[in-house]
Amino acid sequence: MENPASLKAVWISLISNLLLTAIKLIVGFLFRSQVLIADGVHNAGDVIASATAYSSMRISNRPADEEHPYGHGKAEVLGSGMVAIILGLAAIFIGYHAITALFEPPGEMHIIALAAALVSLIWKQILYIYTIRIGKRTNSKGLIATAYDHLADVYASLAATVGIGLGLLGESFQFSYLAYGDPIAGIIVSLLVLKLAYEMVREAIDILMEKNVSPEKMALYTSEILSVDNVKRIDRLRAREHGHYILIAARVSVPAELTIQQGHNISRLIKSNIMNRHEDVLEVLVHLNPWYPEDSETIQPPGKEANRHHHVKDLASGTNRDI
Repeated sequence: MENPASLKAVWISLISNLLLTAIKLIVGFLFRSQVLIADGVHNAGDVIASATAYSSMRISNRPADEEHPYGHGKAEVLGSGMVAIILGLAAIFIGYHAITALFEPPGEMHIIALAAALVSLIWKQILYIYTIRIGKRTNSKGLIATAYDHLADVYASLAATVGIGLGLLGESFQFSYLAYGDPIAGIIVSLLVLKLAYEMVREAIDILMEKNVSPEKMALYTSEILSVDNVKRIDRLRAREHGHYILIAARVSVPAELTIQQGHNISRLIKSNIMNRHEDVLEVLVHLNPWYPEDSETIQPPGKEANRHHHVKDLASGTNRDI
């Protein structure tokens, strides 16, 4: 299930972050631009984030094995969480640097520093658009995390551009207070990046806790199951993300008089109906319950089973369970 487009996008991100880190730090130290030095240090964190995303994506693409029968997809979610933590630390660094800069004399601004910030802003915006499109198309959590990392850099580079630009204007027109636009913009950026990191962590936790997919997707799965002949009722439907793919488990009621072969054919149709329409669905497990004419043809409320079940003795626990 390895996706070359996703891995290529991460490689491009990694190389871009390395180049931008070098450019910002070199220009920052040459022209004594604290804004660019801080942004360069932030980009160094992005290099780690890109490497983390790449590693987690490679692991998540490994096939299922005896120890990991559901695959390794959640490695990508863990990688996404680590990128979010790096973003959070970067936000704290940007905020701290911006607050301390408010109480220090403004540094001298240079047009080369402004050019470096503008190049970073434009390039990061291009990278964000490129990676977010591929990430959403392939449902790659690692690549989406990388895209949000680029978005955070867009905010930071925008703040650097505004700060250096205001500083240059202040030097030209003798408005020294304009130089403080940079730290103020930096504080705003740190808050935006913190919000972004929080949303990424929350999404990663939801996936790790196996939260159901969106109601819109559940409605599509429901419609596709009910479109199969002889499916009388959906007793239970669960769908969970496992990294870049989705696992579905459904309990459906079919007429009790059907043969095993007929029931098997229904299961295959349900599976093909869903998997042919959704590339991100890796597996559909279907369990069949018997349906009788006096039963209602409805969808059971979440958490409830159909009102008719066969029961067997669970030999391991000594309790009854539904089949």
